[in-house]
Amino acid sequence: MFIDYAKIFVKAGDGGRGIVSFRREKFIPKGGPDGGDGGKGGDVVLKASKDENTLRFFRFKRKFVAENGKPGGSNNKTGRSGEDITIKVPVGTIVKDEEGNIIADLSDDGECVVVAKGGKGGKGNSSFATSTNRAPRFAQEGQKGEEKNLTIELKLLADVGLVGFPNAGKSSLIRAVSNAKPEIANYPFTTLEPHLGYVYFNDRDFIIADIPGIIEGAHEGKGLGLQFLRHIERTSILLFVLDILDNPKETFDKLILELKNYNEDIIRKKKAIVLNKIDLVDDLGEYENMFEGFNVFFISALKKTNIKELLKWISENL
Repeated sequence: MFIDYAKIFVKAGDGGRGIVSFRREKFIPKGGPDGGDGGKGGDVVLKASKDENTLRFFRFKRKFVAENGKPGGSNNKTGRSGEDITIKVPVGTIVKDEEGNIIADLSDDGECVVVAKGGKGGKGNSSFATSTNRAPRFAQEGQKGEEKNLTIELKLLADVGLVGFPNAGKSSLIRAVSNAKPEIANYPFTTLEPHLGYVYFNDRDFIIADIPGIIEGAHEGKGLGLQFLRHIERTSILLFVLDILDNPKETFDKLILELKNYNEDIIRKKKAIVLNKIDLVDDLGEYENMFEGFNVFFISALKKTNIKELLKWISENL
């Protein structure tokens, strides 16, 4: 199951308390204070890992608590710090606080962010000794660790995003150009989760993302669109895959409107139009001037017609 959204609770460790202690060594009748400081509480860390590809781990575990720091000891011994807890997330994960503010955008493998800081350890009584108070009988409690409710979202890192209404042939196209094997069937919403395909062409490699079908009103939450529109934001190139038999110009205008209503910056990306299923059309003449000002490719994903021309354009424009 592909999961790209989760809400979690994180709690950093509390700092250990300082202690009250006095030296009790033989032949030292007036030993001074020697209470040590408490240890620091553990942090909660999110780490991007290329070994993860969904947020499915958070489906069943949503609470993460780091270890508390240990109390100080006598003889000015500092308590042991609590262990950090490190949570692996996929590369491309965005972390937000309760107000929706972005805390981190983990775009590189191995990138880390501390989302909850452990509390400082309390000072022992030896830290409070002064010339006027040589035997303090008090110590500090450790500070509380931070605790937060977080939202984590996954945005797939792909070079090319395939955009189109259901049954336009996006899954067929990604099968034709890569090793991805999404399900293909003659009914709407065959693709219920994004698929990534790795393509190697003309000594270049790139990633294509098959974004699940968008419908009218997707930006308002209708269909599957809103759930997966976020994945389009990170792509460099958009390919509008259109069924040549299903009013392609009207379909394209509707897709542009949905993307614009979701995030106007998306439509400024480099884009091309892919008219699919040309094996079912006898005369392409009426379509040749339908999209003036755009790069248009006439293909048959099923029969792999003109696929190389499309890949050549992609490799030259990335």
